[in-house]
Amino acid sequence: MAKELSEDTNVQVSLKTLGVIAALIATIVCMWFALQADIAEAKELPVPPPPAITRMEFDMKDQLVRQTIMDTQKDVEEIKETLEKIEDKLYGR
Repeated sequence: MAKELSEDTNVQVSLKTLGVIAALIATIVCMWFALQADIAEAKELPVPPPPAITRMEFDMKDQLVRQTIMDTQKDVEEIKETLEKIEDKLYGR
């Protein structure tokens, strides 16, 4: 059977439980204020400038991409030659 709650209902809580609840509330309040202080500090900090890419860095990356393309082209040509040799052996051309 469930008891109904009313104004006359007595709730018994030990002092230990009240202490734990008070400590929990105090911890949450302290964390809230610390978080608010960190947010306020972060708003005042200067924003770092975005990293600018230099011309030399761009040229080096461009050169690397071009070299990779050339290496890939050489690899494709070698694979074609190997494939032709395999076809010659397989089909007796």
